[in-house]
Amino acid sequence: MDFHKAIKAVGVGKKHNRELTYVEMQETMRMMLEKQAYPEQIAAFLLGWRVREESVTEFRAVLDLFESYVLKVPVENALELGYPYDGKVDNPYLFPLVARFLKKSDLQLVVTGDHLQPSKSGTTVKEICEAVSLPTNLHFFDRARFFPQLSALTEIRNRLGLRTGLNTAEKLHNIANASCGVIGVFHKPFVQKYADIFAHHYDRLVIVQGNEGTPEIYSKCKYWVCEGAEITEHYINPADFGINYEKSRKRISKEKSIEMVENPSDALLQLARLNAAFYLYIMNEVSSLQEGWELLN
Repeated sequence: MDFHKAIKAVGVGKKHNRELTYVEMQETMRMMLEKQAYPEQIAAFLLGWRVREESVTEFRAVLDLFESYVLKVPVENALELGYPYDGKVDNPYLFPLVARFLKKSDLQLVVTGDHLQPSKSGTTVKEICEAVSLPTNLHFFDRARFFPQLSALTEIRNRLGLRTGLNTAEKLHNIANASCGVIGVFHKPFVQKYADIFAHHYDRLVIVQGNEGTPEIYSKCKYWVCEGAEITEHYINPADFGINYEKSRKRISKEKSIEMVENPSDALLQLARLNAAFYLYIMNEVSSLQEGWELLN
């Protein structure tokens, strides 16, 4: 396939742009991963693809192709947490604290990370995992090792400096063959789209209206459980559990983010406890969120 064909599909204007077929999208992405297109061409396609708006078919083609590249490391009883690769800006990560609450269970948490991708310029999962001591039930996988072809596009993406379709596609890699994946979403209209894109790679997909687009529950929010073609909507309010954590509205440094994970406040610990109870519940380890909350007391 001539890569110019892909660029034309997304970059010739509203009247003549078109959706790539499943096969065309896979070949386009394969050429990018295998460096069979010039950096300028890759940047042009990624920008045009974003502006034209990516389709579910194209996303599914990309994810299915990624599956053939990812070097799997199966983890028994794993729950994969899908975090954005452009980091968190205003609040610390909860997952290391959550894992500590879950140490007495059989549940294994899986996270992946890489060098910073555009465009938030936040603190990354990789930076946290390299800076703090991780519990044995928390498994961090560096994409530079398990998917070096995608990691190698970091420089091109950062030179472009904008979000692209890759920001969505990279959230869940299912490196551990987890039966359940959890992903964050900003707005309800994206729930069906995320279900269409990611759900077929898991027995159960959970979509959380979490903090900064992550799967982390910081305040009252909705979440959706996707099993097969069925999507059910649910609601969580930390205040129902006596939690009144005041989220930051200002950017915090990487050093501050690390410090807050290593020396958490009581309120942050209670948030982590709630998230841990939530993970037990969606993995059917307990019959209710309340039971999980009490179990972890």
